[in-house]
Amino acid sequence: MSKKPPPRNPEKAHRPDNPSPRKPAWIRVKAPGQGAYGEVRKLMREKHLHTVCEEAACPNIGECWAHRHATFMILGDTCTRACAFCNIATGKPKPPDPPEPENVAISVAEMRLKHVVVTSVDRDDLEDGGASQFARTITEIHEKSPKTTVEILTPDFRGKQGALETVIKAGPDVFNHNLETVPRLYPTIRPGARYFDSLRLLERAKERNPAIFTKSGLMVGLGEERMEVSQVMDDLRSAGVDFLTIGQYLQPSPKHAAVDRFWTPEEFEGLKTIGLSKGFLLVASTPLTRSSYHADKDFTALREARRAHLAS
Repeated sequence: MSKKPPPRNPEKAHRPDNPSPRKPAWIRVKAPGQGAYGEVRKLMREKHLHTVCEEAACPNIGECWAHRHATFMILGDTCTRACAFCNIATGKPKPPDPPEPENVAISVAEMRLKHVVVTSVDRDDLEDGGASQFARTITEIHEKSPKTTVEILTPDFRGKQGALETVIKAGPDVFNHNLETVPRLYPTIRPGARYFDSLRLLERAKERNPAIFTKSGLMVGLGEERMEVSQVMDDLRSAGVDFLTIGQYLQPSPKHAAVDRFWTPEEFEGLKTIGLSKGFLLVASTPLTRSSYHADKDFTALREARRAHLAS
């Protein structure tokens, strides 16, 4: 039986001067090696591309790049928002790079990817929030790698008229938008966003194309309660979301929100069981789970789960 977790203090956890507790053994990963990792890194530099793997300091970069998996980040490397959990630079971004969609598609073809994930920084400075760049990237990938399935992880576009429709019309296979945390913590963790706006975006994506897979992700370890996580699951299912990812939040630097506590592998397994019981087609829940971690294998599992669901 696992020990009862220590009392949590969310207000203290969100103070930048409060250090995170020491990482447990199950959260540590190997440092990146060379080989395929170096080849992917070189390709990104040659094409002047960004990846969320590097910009967000993802702990899985060594494993993913060694297997030639990378999450492309379009619209530059500077975000217009400043979320308390995110390691991506904040400031005034440069204009979108016109060759970027084609360069992403060329890289996808050169890497011979069966499944690709494309995300972006928030671009509240753009009239469409960057939706047209997403659409062009999807179209270019379809043209250059017609057998590659495309998963997109978008910002909320701040409700800009027609943005979602532009992206959905381009035909992604998976539409992902992360809720990140429970609604109570939005003012401190995700102050530039609104919980129910994000929820509605996911719902509208499914309404615009019922055949598309919709997906969202949560971080735990920020001071949320188990019942709050369960309620978010209910909200996502009400919005028709198919796939949920849950991972442990890790503090990128002392300036970011501190870790309130580390959830155990057993607790993550418990969250997976709860999520599946609520009707998600797939739930990925481990300490090191991230939105695009094992995305190619998960997409295959999603299709199989849908077939089984329709056949039952």
